[in-house]
Amino acid sequence: MLDVNPGTVCRLIDLAREFHAEQELDVADDAQALDDDWQARIIEPHTEDPILEEFCSLIDDLNPDQQQQVVGLLWLGRGDYELDEWDELLEYAEQAWNRKTGEYLLAHPMLAEHLTVGLERHGYSCAEF
Repeated sequence: MLDVNPGTVCRLIDLAREFHAEQELDVADDAQALDDDWQARIIEPHTEDPILEEFCSLIDDLNPDQQQQVVGLLWLGRGDYELDEWDELLEYAEQAWNRKTGEYLLAHPMLAEHLTVGLERHGYSCAEF
């Protein structure tokens, strides 16, 4: 069951599209390649970007369990898990959670597409919001 507001996720999707449209990011969407150093290299040059600030602010306003669900939507939409593994996925997201969730998410160039698919697998569409 999805406890994070789908409308909030849709706003995150819009912001991710804007952020990545401004960037010329050419990186593999590989979880192992997304270590803290790599994420910092992607995000650090844009620390004063208003889109980055709004995105991270929206994430920071969510409870940790809701942040974990957004990460879960990324993983679900990317095909790392199936919907029937949602509880297992959330357990892993809880163990991996840290205070840099916004940066972690935006370091994924295909974030908007993966979140969209993750929402759709839960029966939601951003067209509704």
